[in-house]
Amino acid sequence: MSVPPWLAQLRADADQPPLRPRAPLWAGRAQVGSVEPEFIRKIELQRIPYLHRLLLKIEQNGKAGWQLQGDPTNSLAHLAHALRDAGLAAAWRDEQLAVSDAEGQAFATVERAVVRALGITTHAVHLVGAAPDGRVWVQQRALTKPNDPGLWDTLVGGMVSAADNLDTALERETWEEAGLRLPTLQALRPGGQLTTRRPSTDSGGAGYVVEHIHWYACTLPAGLEPQNQDGEVQGFALLTPALLVQQLEEGAFTDDAALILAGYLGLG
Repeated sequence: MSVPPWLAQLRADADQPPLRPRAPLWAGRAQVGSVEPEFIRKIELQRIPYLHRLLLKIEQNGKAGWQLQGDPTNSLAHLAHALRDAGLAAAWRDEQLAVSDAEGQAFATVERAVVRALGITTHAVHLVGAAPDGRVWVQQRALTKPNDPGLWDTLVGGMVSAADNLDTALERETWEEAGLRLPTLQALRPGGQLTTRRPSTDSGGAGYVVEHIHWYACTLPAGLEPQNQDGEVQGFALLTPALLVQQLEEGAFTDDAALILAGYLGLG
């Protein structure tokens, strides 16, 4: 099956190099992220007296970069507050995400607002929900959301916090966004995984996204409808596959949701 041009473009957009060179961010010998050199200079201009106790410029494995000093969770917490004070953090969430090494072993946590600025890899879960007749449930993101307000999304989607694994994150997000409990869903199954790498507008354009998205699919029994619980969803709609494809082509969905739904529909 040939890939539609809009889908080919989305896939290309989801796998982009940084706009500018980035230097590694290490904790010990593990690279945990990356930063723009100019971005570090912006922090230095704030004359934060303890900055030298958080970051040390070093060379490792033939590359120049910055190494976190001391306990990585504690250093990242101080660094996150420094970035917020400098106006270089995204919307502050008071939510900790896991920081992992190259093998995926988590060993620290960091405030969600600074993961893009620091190029730290994140994980997310999404749920595609269908009605028994094959129509697909989708949500419209609240107009107050800091990212992609008003765009359409999968039935459920959210980041995996440091307190969660994939299963508990899916359970929590499904309740918070759609008011649904996993045991009430039919044919719940893994759908696939995609990884996005692309520049981010966070932190004045100095951010970089590296995210592993794990998506699942299910069927909502007849008569069961989603009901948002956390105020972050504008509303829900039930679309035929044909109408869903049309709206995907028109760019009505977030990029991540469009890639997931294209995979669910088998569009190439």
